[in-house]
Amino acid sequence: MEMIYTDKAPAAVGPYSQAVKANGFVFTSGQIAIDPATNTVLEGDIKVQAKRVMENLKVVLEAAGTDFNHVVKSVCFLADMGDFAAFNEIYGSYFTETKPARSCVAVKTLPKNVIVEVELIAVEKA
Repeated sequence: MEMIYTDKAPAAVGPYSQAVKANGFVFTSGQIAIDPATNTVLEGDIKVQAKRVMENLKVVLEAAGTDFNHVVKSVCFLADMGDFAAFNEIYGSYFTETKPARSCVAVKTLPKNVIVEVELIAVEKA
């Protein structure tokens, strides 16, 4: 196993890694809308927060040597399922060549009271 870390993404807010590489797979921890430059939650609606989440995931994937085209599964958590369509608009803009398997659920509360969290499983680039 290899622990992945990049200072281009928010530091972990607990005892976990930003991502772990194992047996050709990359497992990211859930990313929320924390601005890595300020280490504070980015205020805004679902589109603003979703874009920050996906940008955080992009740099974690890059640090692990992969990208969105190699994501095989995503798990998305929304504070309000009423944000589903707007979330999909942002999320879908990051998956232009491939469409991973996905689960998307509404949850009562997310860390730091954000409104979206996403985690990914990817394969390493060949």
